[in-house]
Amino acid sequence: MLITGFAAGMFQTNCYLLASEAGSEAVIIDPGQDAAPRVRELLAEHDLTPVAVLLTHGHLDHTWNAAELCDEYSIPAYVHGADRPMLADPGRGLGAALGPLIGSLTFHEPEKVIEFDDGEPVELAGIRFSVDLAPGHTQGSVLLGIEVPVDGEDAPVPVCFSGDVLFAGSIGRTDLPGGSHQQLLGSIAAKLLPLPDHTQVLPGHGPQTSIGQERATNPFLADLSTTADDAPKKGRYGL
Repeated sequence: MLITGFAAGMFQTNCYLLASEAGSEAVIIDPGQDAAPRVRELLAEHDLTPVAVLLTHGHLDHTWNAAELCDEYSIPAYVHGADRPMLADPGRGLGAALGPLIGSLTFHEPEKVIEFDDGEPVELAGIRFSVDLAPGHTQGSVLLGIEVPVDGEDAPVPVCFSGDVLFAGSIGRTDLPGGSHQQLLGSIAAKLLPLPDHTQVLPGHGPQTSIGQERATNPFLADLSTTADDAPKKGRYGL
């Protein structure tokens, strides 16, 4: 399987491309600000045909170039319904403090939008993605899971695209509209911590990590039952 990615834009948002192999169909995850040129380069480099854009949540730093790429290649964008309004009106997810960042810029939905359903997998480009709603950073944040075959191994390696739910050593901020620190920790406890330690986590910002590494070292995850409160928190990265 081909998995490649890069950090784009002022927020250094990780954009990922996935395909079964070079010369096949591909899926784009979270094409943020200024991601489109590099996406086109990678598609050409690996002779890939995009079939969909998957959005881990609706914040602008993850969706900025979604409509541009979807409309260019006539492909749908997948997003959870709770975050869909932010595609056309990203200010809804920014609040008064960050709203001025977009100034007079205008945005629109891609021509075709498909809404994720919690627990309902989607199969695209020959890859099966599990979809788990994990609210707290936004109400429509989803975790996208795949299994990656590894040569010489009997079992595939589980991989989770965590968006801004979980980072290496941190978690998503919860001080923007729709955020809840308690809810985010609850989502992590219910949806991520039960995963095997060797599950690889590809987050929306920052480096790759694993569930075992975060379980052992992430200070935000220590003793979740006693640290959860509903005070707004800002994690390390992004919007």
